[in-house]
Amino acid sequence: MPQNLYVELSDKRILVAGAGVTGVAAARALIKRGAQVKVTDEKVRELEGFDLLALADVEISEFDLLLLSPGWREDHPIVISARKKDVPIINEIDLAWSLKSPTQKWIGLTGTNGKTSTVELTAHMIRTGGVSALACGNVGTTVIEAVESPEKYEFLVLELSSFQLHWLEDAHFVSVAILNIAEDHVDWHGSLDAYAADKFSLLEKSNTAILNAEDGRVVTHSAHWQGRKVFFSLDTPAPGEIGIVEELLVDRAFVADAQEAAMFCELAEVLPTVPHNVSNALAAAGLARTAGIDHEKIRAAITTFRPGRHRIETVLEKDRITWINDSKATNPHAAAASIMSALSVIWVAGGLAKGAAMGDLIERVKSRVRIAILIGADRELIAAELRSHAPQIEIIMIDAPANYQIGATDNSLMELVVRSARDKALPGDTVLLAPACASMDQFLSYADRGDRFTQAVKKVVENGN
Repeated sequence: MPQNLYVELSDKRILVAGAGVTGVAAARALIKRGAQVKVTDEKVRELEGFDLLALADVEISEFDLLLLSPGWREDHPIVISARKKDVPIINEIDLAWSLKSPTQKWIGLTGTNGKTSTVELTAHMIRTGGVSALACGNVGTTVIEAVESPEKYEFLVLELSSFQLHWLEDAHFVSVAILNIAEDHVDWHGSLDAYAADKFSLLEKSNTAILNAEDGRVVTHSAHWQGRKVFFSLDTPAPGEIGIVEELLVDRAFVADAQEAAMFCELAEVLPTVPHNVSNALAAAGLARTAGIDHEKIRAAITTFRPGRHRIETVLEKDRITWINDSKATNPHAAAASIMSALSVIWVAGGLAKGAAMGDLIERVKSRVRIAILIGADRELIAAELRSHAPQIEIIMIDAPANYQIGATDNSLMELVVRSARDKALPGDTVLLAPACASMDQFLSYADRGDRFTQAVKKVVENGN
């Protein structure tokens, strides 16, 4: 899209679709530049400090531009109307790109799982190398807020969702990474191919890509891309790749002689030392090298970094039973990686499947799961696949209490889950919340779900209530 849509914003009539974090941040940036902004949303009815329009009251021809928050689909009536009326559609990330300092550099990362931990680790590596950097985008801080920050970051490391990439057109990156591609958000995109296409559109925004050699879809979809491809894997790297040699993470891509190797760190220094976390560390190290960070600083960053909350977070170890909160495992691919990190699992799962199938997940993890405790709207999808592929696994269905309300202080649902797990757990078991589903049917967010699991474990197991 021509960048001139993002200049001379003063007095432009702009409708912002979406009253969430991204929409509000973008609206503030537009108002700051003199635009006449109105906001619309499907659910929000009041928004302090903004002129909020009901969707039914929107006349799109009255606006010069429509700024879409991520998540608004192509078939939404407001999008269809804008296209019919030739009202240009813009987005928050391209707006931020148009406003950033010419000296600020961007790194982009996407994938189905592991995005947040990897962008945070990448930014940590860059900062450890003495360069100011911030992880932003889908990770928490919006890109427009990062660009407008008084910190004036030299690098932004953007976590990019498939929704954001669907609308992104103009931004360009020093380097990008694609961690993995698995079935997710099929209900939004319409098919796995459409979802993957949006993910791989990121390659066209850079000349250098860090790519997972162990993910077949990543290898296949990047085959015809003509940029520099640096593959990473948990195997011995070929020249031009990064990977593992014996107990070391090594670089054969960003070295003077590709026949030699430089060490990133020892395998044991990546914590937790589980396969997908090591893979993410390799991806982050590759991105950090494109930012000019040396190997010693990358090692220092790896040894001091810990993943954020709700991602393979050990809540309690008691009586040789480990309780782990991986509420951020909101799709089958993420749940599988988590389950395969333990040997005997009591698996807490369920929620909103988002159109994902569960058969491949069950087939992969059935040797590790002893008991499945299922909750949520789509729990029967998981139960049906368990009965079909792994009838030896005991299934426990937990119904929400009649008086349970989303967001209320009452934590009776998760306490029922934890009590059931406690009563069944044996020494050596891992009780793992890795839902393979989104949370919004019974919780405010994946963080709320993880917090409630943690609270229930501490009350029921640690304190014995």
